[in-house]
Amino acid sequence: MKCFVSGATGFIGRQLCQQLIARGDSVIALSKSGAPLVDGTATLALDLTAHEPAAELLQGVDVVFHLAGIAHRQAPQADYQRLNFQVTLHLARQAAAAGVKCFVFLSSVKAMGVTDSVTVRSEDDCVTPVDDYGRSKWQAECALREEFSGAAMAVVILRPALVYGANVKGNLHRLATAVRRGLPRPPPEGARSMIAVQDLADLLCQIAVRPPVGVHTWIACDGSAYSTRLIYDLLRQAYHKPPGRAWLPRRVWWLAARLLDLMARQSDEPTFKKLFGTELYSNAAVLAATHWQPQCRLDDVISGMLTDAQVSSQ
Repeated sequence: MKCFVSGATGFIGRQLCQQLIARGDSVIALSKSGAPLVDGTATLALDLTAHEPAAELLQGVDVVFHLAGIAHRQAPQADYQRLNFQVTLHLARQAAAAGVKCFVFLSSVKAMGVTDSVTVRSEDDCVTPVDDYGRSKWQAECALREEFSGAAMAVVILRPALVYGANVKGNLHRLATAVRRGLPRPPPEGARSMIAVQDLADLLCQIAVRPPVGVHTWIACDGSAYSTRLIYDLLRQAYHKPPGRAWLPRRVWWLAARLLDLMARQSDEPTFKKLFGTELYSNAAVLAATHWQPQCRLDDVISGMLTDAQVSSQ
């Protein structure tokens, strides 16, 4: 199978390319920097916001995995629109014109918007996203569904929950660092869905092998619920620390989170809600439609995450 991967040197892209190569698939790997993959495999340096892939790159390609995108929250709105939305639609059009059989777009559960609901959300439980990141992903999803419904090329829109694994960045990395430095035990509030990067890459591979007909939108998560306290406890165990003490009052947690929001000038989801809100999703649809089954849980891989990510020195 011949595969085209954008964002090949990103957190998820590295794992996907590794699995594709191990399966014996041919990989055309694109990255903005042109840095090689972990095994030394070369990538093609291409800034998709400035240049489109040459048409010949897509000739004979069976599946396009579009993973490139802006995920952080500090970029200008125009950048989100350009890469997460406009580039996605244009690349899908190029793929269809080249006769590609399947186009897989890595979206996010953030495209579903943020709610105060504590129930488990399915693919149709959406509200309008209020942040630029979620909005750009949602716009790309809508454009793909509208343009490729009934087209010959299969389109799969995948919405992963929070992804964890070796060399993970973002909030999980910051929490690990805080736990190592003696953060007190958090309140027993909230829960969120997550997925291991290995499982997500495996799902992407399985979709490519058996692409569905038409346009499909699926949530990807491992089916477990993780609270900040549970993650904290697992991190303490991984660091070989004794159980932590919950000596910091809830009100102080709220004030500290509010201070972080003010310092970062955040206008989207408050830090306290990110830490202690409920954000649960159902993977029932993708389980029913594919042969995929998640194999990892955070409990199984957290020690490897700390070792591989070198959290103690980062």
